[in-house]
Amino acid sequence: MASNTAGVCTTFRKDLLNGSHAFGAQAAGSARTITTRDVFALALYRVTSGLGTSVTSYGATGETTSSGYTAGGATCATTDPAASGNTAYWTPSASISWTNVTMTGSNAVDQALLYNSSSTAKLAIAQFLLGTVDVGQAPSAGTFTLTMPTNDQTTGLIRIT
Repeated sequence: MASNTAGVCTTFRKDLLNGSHAFGAQAAGSARTITTRDVFALALYRVTSGLGTSVTSYGATGETTSSGYTAGGATCATTDPAASGNTAYWTPSASISWTNVTMTGSNAVDQALLYNSSSTAKLAIAQFLLGTVDVGQAPSAGTFTLTMPTNDQTTGLIRIT
């Protein structure tokens, strides 16, 4: 059985240098004016999907198929990135929930993929391990919520130092 790994996708680093992602809108007068940010989503993957940092884009292979969950995951509520000291950071501005889902047995999840749903290629950004969920804690026709960390330089979901 393949196991999932967490980390920033290798191609994301290159995509940043190519200007493929707009996490926030820049003020007029910047070297490059971006007036709208991209839309980002989190998709949930089964324990056996075997995702790693070589993933280049969102794909349905290995994604959970629970009722109450829509393929492609859920859109992240976003805010502009920030910086403090030598660290730039970004975190979705709200937790993400799925209701009436069953994530036990063959639909057990342990990973979320953050990707740019605005891009035609659905460019991958990072994978996050959700940890082992005890059978008694996994939702069975219940609510599954991903609580976002504080958006700061030490706990932001994406941090670049």
